[in-house]
Amino acid sequence: MDKKLMAAESEEIDWGESAADEGKIMKRTQSLSESVHTGLPYPLTNHVKCSLMKGDYLYFHYGCDGQDDRGWGCGYRTIQTMASWICNNCVPLKDKHTPPPSLPEIQNALVTMGDKPGSFSPSRDWIGTFEASLILDYFYDVPCKLVHVRGGGAELEHVAVEELHRHFEKHGSPVMMGGDRDNSSKGIFGVCTGGDGSYLLVVDPHYYGCQLEKMELQRRGWVAWKRVSSLDQSSFYNLCMPQTANRAT
Repeated sequence: MDKKLMAAESEEIDWGESAADEGKIMKRTQSLSESVHTGLPYPLTNHVKCSLMKGDYLYFHYGCDGQDDRGWGCGYRTIQTMASWICNNCVPLKDKHTPPPSLPEIQNALVTMGDKPGSFSPSRDWIGTFEASLILDYFYDVPCKLVHVRGGGAELEHVAVEELHRHFEKHGSPVMMGGDRDNSSKGIFGVCTGGDGSYLLVVDPHYYGCQLEKMELQRRGWVAWKRVSSLDQSSFYNLCMPQTANRAT
């Protein structure tokens, strides 16, 4: 399902208030890039093992629906990308929310569940992997496995990499990664291991601007293989892994 983007009539995007209707942000998912990791070559020519997510999804990023969420919305955008994968690749449940939820819908859901106080919606408060697990279960009945990885190269290279290989082989769903010192949410869509270490396939939600085709996103580094050793070695990391093995279409 590797379609080209629906091109904008100009290079200008209205990030302003015309995108809002009584506090609700318009959804413009029809113009989002699809499956933006496809076509990206493996980082190693002689890899021992590479495991990738399976299926199609939409790439959500800062400002993609008209709401300027720079500096706080990366976790929400990663959740939306994961939700789009569930919509495209999992058997829907009756009466369940189908489109990826908007940022206000995510905040309202967390308040409704009792995870956040009423003042959370609306706000510019961050969310992480724990909230991601709540949201995916709330909207789609998809449980998530949360994995805590202590800081340090050995933990990242062994615990995180092994967990990711097992996850992609069994479930095939994208993973959300976040941490403490490195608190930038990122989507993990693959892992590739060689004799000198491993790489993670990162889909970064921090891009802000006009919609780009996948080749341009890859060229600019928003979708890229990153060495595990390049992660902050003093940060712990958490992984949110949707358990979708029994829900695939």
